[in-house]
Amino acid sequence: MKIPKQARSDAKRLFRECLKNGVLDESAVRAAVQRVIETKPRGYLAVLEHFKRLVKLDLERRSARVESVQALSPDLQEQIRNRLAGAYGPGLNISFSQNPALIGGLRVRVGCDVYDGSIRARLDDLQNAF
Repeated sequence: MKIPKQARSDAKRLFRECLKNGVLDESAVRAAVQRVIETKPRGYLAVLEHFKRLVKLDLERRSARVESVQALSPDLQEQIRNRLAGAYGPGLNISFSQNPALIGGLRVRVGCDVYDGSIRARLDDLQNAF
């Protein structure tokens, strides 16, 4: 579905209004959507569709997943949180999980960025080199 230029512009304006200190405010998002639904401006469905896309992209960009073979100590988790917050800014949602297939090391995924320092990745790279 092609979204008109005016609808994209309105959705971006709504999105910027929902940012508080650079972080998306959930209550502001709900209020903005409710306001658009109630007023029903011209092309409001396209505005909401593009707004939904912007919110989804922001949520993905603000989500991080850290995988390791074993559970990480609280001190190490805090160090990782601090480094990721320094690199990606405040409001990052970080989840830690275990993945025995990594053999060792860490795999960090933030949005579409992947940092793979696992032994599994190194073995795969070595296998592809031959």
